[in-house]
Amino acid sequence: MSEKIETISNDKWILANRGKKNRVDPEKPYAWLVEKERAVSGKIEDTAIIFLTNRECPFHCLMCDLWKNTTDKSVPVGAIPDQIEWALKQMPEAKHLKLYNSGSFFDKKAIPEEDYGRIASLVCSFETVIVESHPKFINERCLRFRDMIKPELQVAIGLETVHPEILSKLNKQMTLEDFRNSVSFLNQNEITSRAFILLKTPFQSESEGIYWAKKSIDFAFSAGVECCTVIPVRAGNGAMDLLMEKGDFSLPNIHSLETVLEYGISLNAGRVFADVWDLGIFSVCEKCIDQRMGRLADMNLSQRIPSRVTCSCDLPNSKTE
Repeated sequence: MSEKIETISNDKWILANRGKKNRVDPEKPYAWLVEKERAVSGKIEDTAIIFLTNRECPFHCLMCDLWKNTTDKSVPVGAIPDQIEWALKQMPEAKHLKLYNSGSFFDKKAIPEEDYGRIASLVCSFETVIVESHPKFINERCLRFRDMIKPELQVAIGLETVHPEILSKLNKQMTLEDFRNSVSFLNQNEITSRAFILLKTPFQSESEGIYWAKKSIDFAFSAGVECCTVIPVRAGNGAMDLLMEKGDFSLPNIHSLETVLEYGISLNAGRVFADVWDLGIFSVCEKCIDQRMGRLADMNLSQRIPSRVTCSCDLPNSKTE
């Protein structure tokens, strides 16, 4: 496994296997929506999500497809507040806001500090503002932004996996110690955090994917995060498609996502969510997919484990391990 991964875990190989970016408008976010999420209080509340159009992340992770909706250069000062203001005018009111910028909110080349003040005035009506960041950008800049905004700040960090080899080979350019130190820094400064956990990275079987996702949830909570989101790994970014063609990656099964979410919720260590976008691609059974999607959505909101869906695809011969 090590030899295979070494040949792909670098910027040159990952970039060489990409397709083209989508056309984006630096004056508008490329997407926005409102979804329901279970808050820390236990209430089910609306959360607005704005996918900001911004420069590409400086880290080229093997599994990432967020680069598809990015600009080649940094957007000018004022562009990000303009995007936020425009999006909020299109959206219904919500209590919480996620500002995702296809990279790190605290990367000064992505969101200049000159924009913090206007962003703060735009988000003042929300109870919580959630942004994303790579550990290498979590520093005093986080505290300056926290001090400017009225809502509580939460930072989402991609832990991805605690697999001893694969994390370093995802080209993430961070260590588990980097993650732990970042969460500790945030906690010491009264900023909560959430972790993104991958289900079934390249070079993992179905059972290995389940095992390492569970271990990653354990680590994230032990490091001090308040919430974990489990993301089943997808293809579609060029590099992952090539790995799929070579037999080094296959999509996780929706059964595995159910198993990992059940495990995370059972810990009672904090909120655990499953990413439920486009879940149909993770199932080959049309008979139960709607029930399984409904069950996952219910677990996300209730943080309880309802009865399992029973279907012939649960038979041992039908499992893809």
